[in-house]
Amino acid sequence: MSPAQSALVAALREHAIREGSFTLASGRTSSWYLDGRQVAFRGDCLEIVGEAIVEAVASVGVEAFDYDAVGGPVVGAIPVALAVAFVTGKASFAIRPEPKGHGVGGRIAGVLEAGQKVLVVEDTATSGGSLLDALAPLDEMGCPIVAVSLMLDRGGELGAKLSERGIPYAPVLGAPDLGYEFGS
Repeated sequence: MSPAQSALVAALREHAIREGSFTLASGRTSSWYLDGRQVAFRGDCLEIVGEAIVEAVASVGVEAFDYDAVGGPVVGAIPVALAVAFVTGKASFAIRPEPKGHGVGGRIAGVLEAGQKVLVVEDTATSGGSLLDALAPLDEMGCPIVAVSLMLDRGGELGAKLSERGIPYAPVLGAPDLGYEFGS
């Protein structure tokens, strides 16, 4: 395990993992829950999160110069995107589940222009359904997705779904890295 991964594991264990009975966004139940926001929203963990994501995407051949902006679905991706923006100097954005009904509207908040290459991030995913649903506005804007990364893949299913779309996938950690089985 790399130093960035080890630092993220330590932060997740200290601040984000809960055990008990939980219903996940996918509808599944679990005996453990990772609230990635408890790490990603911490100023003392911002650099850890950003460096870990940058390192993970580099492992699939995607470097910071390969994308113009970084973002993902509201709310979990917001601090992760800002962490990557902090360590790379890139612009960041968030994808709303529904278009905003006032102001400039739309599903994209933040700094993103049509046609820009993007790195999509999230804090955690089990089935990846929410993240996959959030890709539509990027497709509509003609923004090529150079890779998807997240702090923790707890389900082990998202990689195959992204592969079907030709999108490189680079999670920082999988559930087994924290001592849990995928999908548990």
